Amino acid sequence: MKRTRLISLFVILAVFGSLLAACGQKESSSATATPAASAKATETAKAAADLSGKKIALIMQFNTGTFSSQYVEGVKEQVEKLGGKVTVFVADTDLAKMASNLDAAINQKFDGILIDHGTAEALEAGVKKALEKKIPVVSFDSILTVPGVTSLEQGDKKMAETTLEQLAKDAGGKGNIVKVWVAGFAPMERRQEAYQAFQKKYPDIKEVAAFGTAKDPALDTQTQMEAILKKYPNKGDITAVWAAWDEFAKGASRAIQQAGRTEIKVYGIDLSDEDLQLLQDPKSPWVASAAVDPKDIGRVQVRYLYQKLHGDQTPDKVVLDPVYVSRDQLPKDKQVNTTQLGEFVKGWGGSQQGYTDWLKAAEKK
Repeated sequence: MKRTRLISLFVILAVFGSLLAACGQKESSSATATPAASAKATETAKAAADLSGKKIALIMQFNTGTFSSQYVEGVKEQVEKLGGKVTVFVADTDLAKMASNLDAAINQKFDGILIDHGTAEALEAGVKKALEKKIPVVSFDSILTVPGVTSLEQGDKKMAETTLEQLAKDAGGKGNIVKVWVAGFAPMERRQEAYQAFQKKYPDIKEVAAFGTAKDPALDTQTQMEAILKKYPNKGDITAVWAAWDEFAKGASRAIQQAGRTEIKVYGIDLSDEDLQLLQDPKSPWVASAAVDPKDIGRVQVRYLYQKLHGDQTPDKVVLDPVYVSRDQLPKDKQVNTTQLGEFVKGWGGSQQGYTDWLKAAEKK
């Protein structure tokens, strides 16, 4: 009996000792975890501090219309949140001037370069020079395949396909259309591919006119559309207009509305605050558009540039998902802007592409 009690006592003591050891290990583990977490937090804070005060150059082929102006707003907003400053260089569609602006940004030793539109022929030499000087580059809607450059695009084929399919559906698969488009721009070329496929798919939808220019696009489109309406004066002569740029859609819509040709519908690409006013106007022929929030484009482009400045690995190509927006999705009792559009159209605005934990921490700082 006495021996049994003694054994029980040893068992109790052993269990008690094990519990004490476990507690000691737990405390030790907690103590070692805290410095590691602190070190990570310190590293993040240091990275954020190191990237403040950066000078960023935005090299633009053109800055025409509200879409471009809202894109620039997005760029500036994101850079300023990260403690930097943006200088905008605009070439007014002159590719030689754009190349010269790029050289100027390199010579002025900007910390990072953003490119908006342009061609490989005009920009490739300058981009390679920038990379040689350790200046990171992120482009938007440029045909650039230089290793080390991250290129953004909007999903142009999808935007064209979405609007063209809706046009075909509304027209019952037949009719006469006008195409407003211009060659020589990367996004336009991608949209044209979708248009060519559309023509093969719908042989009973005939193109009766095609035109477009990047110089004064809205005004020029309005003038040319007025001439086309006089050439085709009867109801049924023209079923719809497909505009491959919002500036084209604005010009075509104004000409059609002023002529009282309410039977003609306009389908566009891209969307800004000004565009939404036309889209919501029940008297406007512009009924639908496919787009990415222009401010989001600017914000995402900046995030990838700062990732490069931080030394992160970034993809060669980033495609932004477009959203289809039609008049029937929008409220009839109040005017909506692009900031509010996400309340009515799923997927619009607030893109999280390109965000990292350290970028968010840098913004808070």
